[in-house]
Amino acid sequence: MAATIDTPRFAAPAPFAGHGLLCVRGERAVFAALEFRLEPGGALMLVGPNGAGKSSLLRLMALLLRPTAGTLTWDGTDVAEDPEAHGERVRYVGHLDAIKPVLDLRENVAFWARLAGAGETYLDEALATFNLSHLAHLPGRMLSAGQKRRTNLARLIAAPAPLWLLDEPTTALDRASIGLLEGALARHRAQGGMVVLSTHQDIALPGAEILAVDRFMPDLERSGALFWGDAP
Repeated sequence: MAATIDTPRFAAPAPFAGHGLLCVRGERAVFAALEFRLEPGGALMLVGPNGAGKSSLLRLMALLLRPTAGTLTWDGTDVAEDPEAHGERVRYVGHLDAIKPVLDLRENVAFWARLAGAGETYLDEALATFNLSHLAHLPGRMLSAGQKRRTNLARLIAAPAPLWLLDEPTTALDRASIGLLEGALARHRAQGGMVVLSTHQDIALPGAEILAVDRFMPDLERSGALFWGDAP
């Protein structure tokens, strides 16, 4: 049984934007002068070849990395001014499935929800959204790759927040499971939530803006000058 659209469960979203972002990893400029803007209810799909910086950009958006230059703003205010507030409005799902093998599936999602301050209010709904209710008491060590991925995605529902940052969320999912994710994305956006994701698989994200991250890769003849502390 999927979640229903009702009163939003998070503070009113506001525009989220990046201005002149420079990302440097291992003394190499990954991208420079990158710009984006995301409105409430909007979606941004990151595309580009491996190494273009899609994962790095998502980590910047989550403040797991800091830009070497440029700013990220929420409703026009630099998110670096209050990183804790930004952390509360972001849910990030990366490549790795954070599953504790000794906890069962329900306990794994409940642990995350409590950690995010949401308690267990939406726990049953989260499991139902990703067709996990019948697996609730299966130990984490026994979950398949697809079940682990759905368990991690269930955290989005269990701990509501306006901004979802998803790095290859369809990895290990079959077509039916991708359909469940598409439904969750649509309901989130209908409540004013925002989504940024990267994927190499087809996923329905109506009206999403496409951001080709490789367009912001520095020119080869200039890239040698773009190290830590050097703006483009």
